Amino acid sequence: MSPQGVNIQVLAANREVFWKLVVVAIAMFGFGFAMAPIYKRICETAGINKRDVPAVIANTQMDATRTLTIELDANTRGLPWEFRPLQKSIQAHPGELVQVMYEARNSSSARTMGQAIASYGPQFAGQYVRKLECFCFSTQQLEPYQTRQMPVQLVIARDLPADITVITLSYTFFQLPVGKEPG
Repeated sequence: MSPQGVNIQVLAANREVFWKLVVVAIAMFGFGFAMAPIYKRICETAGINKRDVPAVIANTQMDATRTLTIELDANTRGLPWEFRPLQKSIQAHPGELVQVMYEARNSSSARTMGQAIASYGPQFAGQYVRKLECFCFSTQQLEPYQTRQMPVQLVIARDLPADITVITLSYTFFQLPVGKEPG
């Protein structure tokens, strides 16, 4: 056989392998594409991997049998701010995630800084209040006449004594020198 005849046979064999590989690739792609509906049908038939999620997921940590009143209070010491809760009180259940808003307004023509400190009534109730987000975690700075709404997210622990039905959450803002972060 001449070298040219060998090249033609090799070329023909290469084409045949190429087309076989194309057919295998297309078949693999089709099989992969069909796997999702096949898998879904197998799972439905076998009763596994159910995707029926309830429309509302219940908070299993909340004690819906008890209702608390959380009274909100706001004060300032040495700051020219108007500071107040947007609600005077709210109703909540132990274990329920609650968000309340406070508003502060700088009434002066100068930039001012303050730090809020929380207090509770009754005093021991503070050990049952878990704050997740609070403006009291950091220093607040307000520009002249600026108003800012500040959220507090909290949960009252379920193990709060049953005889406590009202908790007062009070914040007092104390003035800090501008540019001085508390250490």
